[in-house]
Amino acid sequence: MNETIDAKGLLCPLPVLRLRKRIRLLATGDVIVLISDDPAAVIDVPHFCSEAGHTLISICEESGAKHFLVRKGA
Repeated sequence: MNETIDAKGLLCPLPVLRLRKRIRLLATGDVIVLISDDPAAVIDVPHFCSEAGHTLISICEESGAKHFLVRKGA
């Protein structure tokens, strides 16, 4: 994993905005982890990935926050 974004405590749309900003700096195929406790993130992150051409590898929960593993698309 190349990058981790800790967006705990931030509400929609801030977690996805931080993901969008940081993923631009990565190379195609790089992986980034977004950690968010915002309930809307389970809708927002998959939608963002789908629209932007990135791959949502997995979502898991740890310590009350969701961890979104995203691979940057082309």
